Parts: sequence; structure tokens; C-alpha cells
Amino acid sequence: MDNDDDISRANRAKRGSPYLNTDQAAAYLKISNRLLRRLRRAGKGPVFRLHSRFVQYHIDDLDAWSEAQAVGEKAHD
Repeated sequence: MDNDDDISRANRAKRGSPYLNTDQAAAYLKISNRLLRRLRRAGKGPVFRLHSRFVQYHIDDLDAWSEAQAVGEKAHD
């Protein structure tokens, strides 16, 4: 599957639902789905939910996790 298609799917999902599957969440974060799965197993990835047996990521949790990964000092107003 090509990366542009993953991004497109994530954008469509974002408009219709705040929940993304692993492939969509990885595309949203611009990382591989393999890395996202590895981070989840290690307990170092974004918060996820199990809906039935399906792993789902809420977009707000992805944004919060991404923000927490920021490196360096931020300017304070």
C-alpha cells in the first residue's frame, strides 16, 4: 500500500470519525505501522483503545503523544 493512500485514508477517517486503525494512525503520525506496533508493545506509543478486538487510536491521543515527543526548548511567551 502506498503512503499517499494511507494519508488519504487517515484524512477521510478524520473527517468521519476521530478513531483511526493502526495503519491510519501510523500514516497520520508519518511513521511506519511496524514502528507503531513496536511502540505499542513496548508501552511507549500513543494511548490506544480496544474496540472489541480492534486497536483504535483517537486523533487527540495521537496529537498529544506527538506533542510529548517534542525535543528542545519551546519559546515561552
